[in-house]
Amino acid sequence: MESAKRPNFLVIVADDLGFSDIGPFGGEINTPNLDKMAKDSILFTDFHAAAACSPSRAMIMTGTDHHIAGLGNLIEWTNISGQNDPNGTMSTAVQRGMPGYEGYLNERVVALPELLRDAGYLTLMSGKWHLGLTPERSPKARGFERSFAHLPACSNHYAYEPQLEGADQIPDFMTMSFIALHSEDGEYVKKLPEGWYSSHGYGDKMLQYLKDWKEGGDDRPFFGYLPFTAPHWPLQAPQEYIKKYRGVYDDGPEALRQKRLQRLKDLGMVPKDVEPHPVVADEVKEWEELSDVERANSCRAMECFAGMVEAIDVNVGKITKYLEEIGELDNTFVCFLSDNGAEGAAYEAYPIVQSNMLQHLQKYYNNHIDNLGNGNSFIWYGPRWAQAATAPSRLYKAYTTEGGVRVPYMMKPPAAFSGGVPRGSITHQFATVMDLAPTILDMAGVTHPAPTYQGREIVPMRGKSMVPYLAQNADTIHEKDFINGWETCGRAACRRGDWKIVFIPKPKGPERWQLYNLATDPGEVHDLAEQEPAKLKELLKLWDIYVLETGVIPLSPDLGNWMAAMEDQMPENAWIEYEYWKDGARDDPEKFTKVIPRFRRHVSAI
Repeated sequence: MESAKRPNFLVIVADDLGFSDIGPFGGEINTPNLDKMAKDSILFTDFHAAAACSPSRAMIMTGTDHHIAGLGNLIEWTNISGQNDPNGTMSTAVQRGMPGYEGYLNERVVALPELLRDAGYLTLMSGKWHLGLTPERSPKARGFERSFAHLPACSNHYAYEPQLEGADQIPDFMTMSFIALHSEDGEYVKKLPEGWYSSHGYGDKMLQYLKDWKEGGDDRPFFGYLPFTAPHWPLQAPQEYIKKYRGVYDDGPEALRQKRLQRLKDLGMVPKDVEPHPVVADEVKEWEELSDVERANSCRAMECFAGMVEAIDVNVGKITKYLEEIGELDNTFVCFLSDNGAEGAAYEAYPIVQSNMLQHLQKYYNNHIDNLGNGNSFIWYGPRWAQAATAPSRLYKAYTTEGGVRVPYMMKPPAAFSGGVPRGSITHQFATVMDLAPTILDMAGVTHPAPTYQGREIVPMRGKSMVPYLAQNADTIHEKDFINGWETCGRAACRRGDWKIVFIPKPKGPERWQLYNLATDPGEVHDLAEQEPAKLKELLKLWDIYVLETGVIPLSPDLGNWMAAMEDQMPENAWIEYEYWKDGARDDPEKFTKVIPRFRRHVSAI
């Protein structure tokens, strides 16, 4: 008897997409391909990532916590304290060179594509990696047979690079945010294709890989990973998409926030009586205080963002339509998610940006309203638009409040795993990005090899397989009183069931632990720390256990076993292996690649 055909997998990730940006989650942006996918999918309202990008990607790839896997913080933020905390009060020096903060997937974990490759899968990737800059840390080195990878955190979506004059230098904040550094199959890409635009490039490359697979007669199932760099700033998209949104956002971010909230209520994704967290945006003007020119520019930034999201949808459609044409879509697990909440930073208020970056943008970029969205523009959209997308939740990316870690997630199971939870339905089950790897391995019939892999010790996965829940053999994905922790750049949280504690430093928080009951207060509006001291104490103990289990290195004494930085950790901007932004670095990568000092520490049990 012929054995059942193993499923294919397609994991699609958007970069800094807000909870309600796409159609299936209440957004007004045109996303017909995701709308179609949603009708065949299960939509999750309580799905969580890390508060920032590379930590979430590390968890997707390994099924375990990012502090264990090597991305305890974004290496860019560990490298320069001013990027982690613009107020300059919280140094990241103590994290530098420490286990779990390497800035790449470390040897303590085995990556999902390594296991699937070993089990006979064709492993394909096209898009943002952000888990290592060198060939030794590349997707190829971690199990992808074919890969076209954007290596850094972000870049110009058109690969535009200004030609500097005289002694001008790239501002520190921009060094790692404009160069479109890529590798293909482990080799650095010298020149991107003509007419490059990121989302189109990644969609086209994944489509090429799949056509090569099909037309080459390869009978292996595939695992495809399609992580876009959009809609991460700089906000850039083809004008054909941007122009569709002229006038859509003219009423401003608060009007959009109210429309999105109502739509979420109508869809049954949030309670009808939900109390949204108030907008927190003291560092920028109120909408009513803006001049007509400032409002027009702000609306155009949101139009550019919408165009980026539509471009993602177009490229998702390229892949799903092809899989449908060749008869593989039904047998393919497809999921779509964002890596964190919407990006709400007002970078113009950062001292590191004010120092010289704004002048650089004025000299080398054209941010006139009619040019916004093109390759030689460079903008972001700020905290008010971001909180229109994260409402009713509190804050946005980089914060461990729900606005930073609750993300849209929809999942289309393969045919063999359908029939339990109805397709097109909404679930309020708690789940996290760590659950993806266990679910995929379970569906593929692959056992995680912990405690060892290829002769080295590795950690087990912390996530849970969703397969029992999908089959309705279990009422929940996680146990009712599950425990989950979060920490990114000194912002922290710990959740047990519906109860959650949150630590947000000033100025966005009170710089003390707060307590919320998410069952009655999903917006994290009413702090119950004083009314429920026993519950606070219980969760603080769980937080301490999380710190020990995962190796969190606290940036504040309030977060646990705080340690002062060593002298060797003090140098700024010296902790990234490949300094690809320096003159001549891309012509001679080895010359600009260095060995980073590594340190150890010992923490006794609590």
